[in-house]
Amino acid sequence: MHPDPTLIPSQPSESAPVWQREWPTSFRKPLELLEFLGLDINEAPEPLELNPSFPFLVPRDYAARMHKSDWSDPLLRQVLPLHSENASPAGFVSDAVGDLAAQNKPGLLCKYHGRALLLLSGACAVHCRCCFRREFPFADLPAHRAEWEQIYAGLAPDKDLKEIIFSGGDPLSLSEANLRWHWERALVIPQVRRIRIHTRLPVAIPSRINPGFLELAETMAALKPLFIVLHVNHANEINAELKVRLQALLSTGAVLLNQAVLLRGVNDNVGALVSLSERLLDCGVLPYYLHQLDRVRGAQHFEVPEEKGLALMEELRRRLPGYGVPKYVREVAGETSKVEIAAAP
Repeated sequence: MHPDPTLIPSQPSESAPVWQREWPTSFRKPLELLEFLGLDINEAPEPLELNPSFPFLVPRDYAARMHKSDWSDPLLRQVLPLHSENASPAGFVSDAVGDLAAQNKPGLLCKYHGRALLLLSGACAVHCRCCFRREFPFADLPAHRAEWEQIYAGLAPDKDLKEIIFSGGDPLSLSEANLRWHWERALVIPQVRRIRIHTRLPVAIPSRINPGFLELAETMAALKPLFIVLHVNHANEINAELKVRLQALLSTGAVLLNQAVLLRGVNDNVGALVSLSERLLDCGVLPYYLHQLDRVRGAQHFEVPEEKGLALMEELRRRLPGYGVPKYVREVAGETSKVEIAAAP
């Protein structure tokens, strides 16, 4: 299974929020995007997969930030399906981070001490080809609030629980009303001290950070600390509109962090990583993690050798203030936290 593009509202009403009206206009076929960018498939530097098993989905707002007629554009490279995705090299598997083994029940992952990770939705605004949950069985997620009620009730007796993490898919694919419902159920668990939400939707469709979400974030941040972790991999993903909307989100009292993935041909050079950190800091977002690629089947062409990653981190420490240098980490199935990657002593 994989993030399901059929979850996108196909015919939102004229009164629907702008982001819900933008989302259905996304490119759903690689050739449509290539035509938009003025690229000839016969000139592709690598064989493409025009009917990928992991569905193709790219919002027009995100595509507008790509450079025309440029096969090496770092945003295009993140979403363009290659024929090599069909290969199954050794070490690359369907569940690279052990999500299924950590799934207590559908929708609830118990991977980290003191934290519960809830997968609120299987929908994503953009289908990144490096997605570590590209084969996750999202169809099994709870379909009714009664099932979620049981999950929250089951979490309540856990006295070690300090944080609830909303993930997906993308939790911001939910409406404000549904998000509020989940936040309220999380906050009534007395030992929960903070809420964290991981999202890439505002990066793909900046209008998602709208007045309704800002109001909700301000309300919730006033009750318990709210951490919002963005997934930005390249500075070019942050345009002027996204910067303004992130600064508005910061004014709600939410803490904004970013985690990026080190991707070959996208950000695997010091200039790209420095620019990413600087652009994030300009928006009030702290670089948090730089992930070594999760070895999920189909994403092998993005892998960067760890030796190169360590060299890049050393250069980042020379060029950036300490708060602008992300931690270089990997996720290891079965571990109770991210594992920091460091040079051998």
